[in-house]
Parts: sequence; structure tokens; C-alpha cells
Amino acid sequence: MNKTKQKMLEYGVEVLILSNPSNLCYLTGYNAWSFYVHQVVLVLIDEEEPIWVGREMDAHSAKTTTWIDHTRIIPYPDEFVQSTIKHPMDFVANILTDLGQGQRKVGVEMDAFYYTAMCHERLTYGLPEAEFKNTSTIVNWVRLQKSPAEITFMRRAAKIVEKAMQAAYDKVDVGVRENDVAAAIYHAQVSGTAEFGGDYTSIVPMLPTGKNTASPHLTWTDKRYKEGDFLTIEIAGCYQRYHAPLARTMAIKKAPKEIIDVGKVVTEGIEETLNFMKPGVTAEQVEEVWRESIGKHGFIKASRLGYSIGLSYPPDWGEHTISFRKGDRSLLEPGMTFHLMPGIWFDEFGVEITESVLITDNGVETLTNFPRDVYEKTM
Repeated sequence: MNKTKQKMLEYGVEVLILSNPSNLCYLTGYNAWSFYVHQVVLVLIDEEEPIWVGREMDAHSAKTTTWIDHTRIIPYPDEFVQSTIKHPMDFVANILTDLGQGQRKVGVEMDAFYYTAMCHERLTYGLPEAEFKNTSTIVNWVRLQKSPAEITFMRRAAKIVEKAMQAAYDKVDVGVRENDVAAAIYHAQVSGTAEFGGDYTSIVPMLPTGKNTASPHLTWTDKRYKEGDFLTIEIAGCYQRYHAPLARTMAIKKAPKEIIDVGKVVTEGIEETLNFMKPGVTAEQVEEVWRESIGKHGFIKASRLGYSIGLSYPPDWGEHTISFRKGDRSLLEPGMTFHLMPGIWFDEFGVEITESVLITDNGVETLTNFPRDVYEKTM
């Protein structure tokens, strides 16, 4: 909370209205599947505790999961839910006005999935004397460096995704339906390990097959696999909302030569990139090492190489801060965590082999331990 307020001072913001559930959870502990209705946390620069505002039936969840004093948990009645007359941001604006905050500099997450155009319209109407500023990722940047406890959560998530990937490898076979592979992944993700259970992930399993691997964000169908099929598997493990994504490429029986060849280029590039990553280098320098590595083999990857990860809710497990791409001069620091995403896609196929990594004091640690080679299932 103190770091968030320091950021508020840098942005010239006195009131921060947060709607991203990841940021609500990070600052207050609030954790419920209630983000399909409008809910916010209000951070006031000169008050110690934030204020939670949400649907009346979710107020008890706020009392159960947050550290906020119950007097600062303010629910709105159900007449504000999906109404064509009243809007939850009318309620929020009234609260800020009653607290004497109606003429202050107000920061809102204008690019958050959960802050709609109607939210902004109702807030600006309800607070006509306030000065609004875009503070879309102000808390996201505070979240960038992980504490030891957060790193423990991500290591547990990594153990879960290893189990889930193995479950996919075990289930894929001739005659098996794609949706049954997805079900096996879900079971492994939620059951976790004997020591700790898993949470739901922010993105569903992505399982394109054959030519569809050229489209990395396809999910699954009810088609049955046949001999010679190849597929990419991009999934994550999640523990206490902290994610560790992982992607691999496999085939039933013999993989096509082009898949094997591209897989070797990708794994070589991963090794060279990991050997370079350490505190003090920039995100664009990391991407440059990868680009030069695959460039030796005549390949180009237009999309970014990776992005920061950690605490998240649907529809994305990324933090929306640092990206490994040209022009991002953010410095890597110990405690930062990333999804190194060196997938290469062509018109007819794609290959995905990825790692979740932690920047350490001296270099980088891969959170997962799972073979990178294109897997050919022969039994």
C-alpha cells in the first residue's frame, strides 16, 4: 500500500479507483468470483486503509478475505446490478462526494478489462469537479518484484503445471478426443499435488492441432486424435492466484521434420536467452539475443518474446508491464517473474516451447523442470 501511494504521488493522484481484480487482491486480499459485476477498491492518499465497494451479496466475501476494517466495506444494493437506470459508479461517486473527495485528482484504470466505457461516463458525470487521470497499470508496476512468499506460491504453481503437462502427454493418443485431454489438464490443475491443491487458471488450456497450431490461441474441439497429429499445449499452474505458464509441442508417433527442426531452433534460442538473462539487462536486450539466435537459422518472430507474470484473474495471466520486445528498456531486477514465450508460427503450423522464469541475484531460474524437446508419443 505504501508503494502504491508513492506511485500515486509520482502520478499526481490523490484518489485511486481500482477495478482490476488482481490489484484488488494484491492490496487487500479480496478473492472471490465476483468480477462479473462492478467492484472497486478506493485508495485515498491521506487515509491509511482503502475502501472496498461492491455488490451487497459479496460484502461478506470482502469481510472474510480482506484485512480492511469492516466499516470500510461498503456494499451497493442489487438494484445497481445490470440496471439500465442506476450504475455502481453512481454509488462510488456518491461515496467519494460524501467523503469530501469530489474535487480531487482521481486515477482510474482506463485500460483494465473491468473498467468499461459506461463506468467512466458515470464517474465523470457523478464527479464533475474531479480531475481524472489514466493510471491503468500503477499497481501492476508495484507488483512487478515478488516477495519471498509470492515466489513460493509461483514455485508451487510451477509444480502444478508440470503435473498438468504430464497429464496431457499421458492422455493424448489415437482415438482420444481433444476435450478429454482438456479435462485431464483441468483435473491436474485443480487437484495439484499431495502437499497443496491448485486454483483455477486465468486462461483455459490452448490445444490447437495440426494446421491449427498456426493459431496459438485456439482451445479444443471434440475431434479425436489420429496417428501423425501434432499439437501445441499452452497451460498454467495456479496457486493462490499466482501463475506459472508452460507450453510444449508434441506429436502422436513421428513428428513432421519441420516441427522437429523448428523445435531445435527454439530450444537453442531458449538456452542462449536464459544464459544472457540477469539483473541489469533490459527487456529489449533479452529479445535481441533471442532474435539473433533464431536469425542464424533464417527465422523471424514478429511477436514479443515474453512478459511479466504473477498474481492474476481471468482473462489473462500477464501483468501488463514489461514485455521482451524492441523498445522496452525496462531493467530486469531480482524478484521479477516472466513467461519466456518463444513460440514461432507459420502459415501451416506453429511450435511452442516456453518457460516461466525468475530473475535471481545473479541470473535466472526456470521455475518449471520439464523436457523441452518436441515430444513424440510412440506408445
